Amino acid sequence: MDVYALITPANLIAALLALAPFLAVAFFPQQASGRTRALPLWAQLASPAALCLPYLLVACAGGVFRWGWLALYALLPVAVASLLWQAGRADSNQHGNWRDFVVLAVLGLAVDLRWFEGAWPAHLAIFNKVLLLDAGIYGFIALRQLSGIGFDLRLRPRDTAIGLRELAWYTPIALVLGLSLGFLHLHAVWPGVAPIAGAWIFTFLFIAVPEELFFRGWLQNLLERRVGRTAALIVTAILFGLAHFNKRAAQFNWRYVLLAAVAGIFYGRAWCSERRVGASAITHASVDAIWSLWLR
Repeated sequence: MDVYALITPANLIAALLALAPFLAVAFFPQQASGRTRALPLWAQLASPAALCLPYLLVACAGGVFRWGWLALYALLPVAVASLLWQAGRADSNQHGNWRDFVVLAVLGLAVDLRWFEGAWPAHLAIFNKVLLLDAGIYGFIALRQLSGIGFDLRLRPRDTAIGLRELAWYTPIALVLGLSLGFLHLHAVWPGVAPIAGAWIFTFLFIAVPEELFFRGWLQNLLERRVGRTAALIVTAILFGLAHFNKRAAQFNWRYVLLAAVAGIFYGRAWCSERRVGASAITHASVDAIWSLWLR
């Protein structure tokens, strides 16, 4: 794959448009939510249709544009926003409404089963994940105003301490379990400081934060209100593990599912400590970076 061939004006503009809602809410949560709520209701519900613009740019430049995909990326975010606005109206005490779980199921399955990745040119399907994440962020945070999510990437020393604490607890368990199952394979290499830092930052922003926001900030958060803290932690960890069933294998990858489910316990513990997505994302990114660099 020629990475430089993917760096085109259309793709760069689309990336900026796709990342703007994610970064705005992550670093300026109060301002972003306040500006959304200042809009008329019709504009609040209709504005997510703008998430189709990155698809329009990338698909036209890549020669794969289809009207059906454009309609999907315009209408699905509006449907998510409408459902979560209704959930907020029907569930003012925020115990969790059926609409919340329908939205989570659709967004989660669409990403995990790669329903919409065929819409994109080769090697650019990451746009799909970011746009669906944007739809969820807008719906759950700006419209639903779900409490206790902890999506604030202005990291504090305490976030790092919690994240590394859970990494320290999980690492020996993962090593014993992963090596005994033949899932982990030790590689004694030193790629250098820059590749290590680059791998960690990329993993943190584009893998750990989106998955931790979905599984801990939204799913575990909502389940706690229904089944309690411990049960929510366990159920979310199991679902997180199952979400990896089709990773790096043509069939059900039970070893990956098991290791991911155990990891989910420690990611969930990190988030639970102070309800901060940043803390669990530090644990998650560190685990993934160590695995990809030295244990894959």
